[in-house]
Amino acid sequence: MTSDKDGCPMTKKISDTSLLDAETLANPWGFYEALQREEPIYKMPETGIYVVTKYDDVAHILRDTETFSNVILAMEALQGDNGRRYQEMLKEKGWEHVHVLHRTDPPKHATHRKLVDRVFTAARVRDLVPAVEALAHELIDKFEHLGECDLIKDFALPLPGMILGEQLGLDKTQFARFQKWALAMLATSNEIMSDERLREIAEIELDAQHYLSEVFESRRKNPTGDLISDLVHVTLEGEEPFTEHELQNLLNQLITGGYETTTSAIAHGLWLLIQNPLQYQKLRDKPELLKRFVDETLRIESPVQGIMRTVTKDTSIRGVDLKKDDTILLRFGAANQDGERFECPRSFDIERKNSATHLAFGGGIHVCLGQQLAKQEILIGIKVLMERLENFKLNADLPEPSYVYSLNFRPLKALPIQFRSRG
Repeated sequence: MTSDKDGCPMTKKISDTSLLDAETLANPWGFYEALQREEPIYKMPETGIYVVTKYDDVAHILRDTETFSNVILAMEALQGDNGRRYQEMLKEKGWEHVHVLHRTDPPKHATHRKLVDRVFTAARVRDLVPAVEALAHELIDKFEHLGECDLIKDFALPLPGMILGEQLGLDKTQFARFQKWALAMLATSNEIMSDERLREIAEIELDAQHYLSEVFESRRKNPTGDLISDLVHVTLEGEEPFTEHELQNLLNQLITGGYETTTSAIAHGLWLLIQNPLQYQKLRDKPELLKRFVDETLRIESPVQGIMRTVTKDTSIRGVDLKKDDTILLRFGAANQDGERFECPRSFDIERKNSATHLAFGGGIHVCLGQQLAKQEILIGIKVLMERLENFKLNADLPEPSYVYSLNFRPLKALPIQFRSRG
């Protein structure tokens, strides 16, 4: 990334930059700024997808479900014919993707959301807080005496991974396998694939599907009080329970949301504190700022950089004509860096007054189902790290490239750190 003398990303020329380039995806800030200033509704030349980068535009589209539909399989927008072949691969040995929950529009979405909201209650999240805190301490116990760890492998992945696994009713010790599933399930919407890569990813998702199918059948016969037990039995008056096909796709959404985004936010949160020692000390002195710290981390390092929508009828945004069936990419990572919404947007400020207005979890009726649990896991994870450890430093150079290649996510590959125990 090119930076000025103050370390701020310098604007990149739009014509010289591709959003599909690995370097741009790892450090997109200069490109985002250029798009917002010169071409806030930008048509990607490689795909024909329209990229929306301004905060107000993204927020408006999230609310307008009549004009901008969630009934989209992003893989088909990105993969073209390969996306359809991928569906055929899944259908041959398992279950192709269908439209459930966040891939639906009203009124179907309202029905699905009511069913799932019966399972993902605020009370359930509150009851999880002691378990999350206990697990955070348990994980730190394993590496505290070493004075070093890979924060992602040893803490940021197992913390939300084991909690979600246990709540779903899966074997929580297999969190690494579940993350592999999550990355594969996300891959078709995040990279343009060769046929060989497509088949490799399909086999991983099929492994997940057949594993989950056995769990569904077991919970139908013998419910055990976990989330999957609730989901296979939950109904509304006049509504049928979720079918096997719908359950497969619902679990796809829960797994992809739970095994990547929170891990990324915890890792980026500590990395931001390491890079900003004055903010780190401020958080030490004022732990009551932890909630604002979480929101500022989510704003400045949005785990989900973008999500797609389909245009349902001819319309226009900022004078750019969009046609029915056009695909648009709402760029949360750019919207959260909009200087018209957030003053000095690349400045990490845990006392920022409006950081909670970020769009890291989307918005409108499709706002992320698990956002309250994710915020609790980030807050508790960082709080316990700071209670137990201090003097955090990077222990080695980050791997090159530092990020897993992904159009819509920014997962760090590793975060090797050293520290001193406070005990």
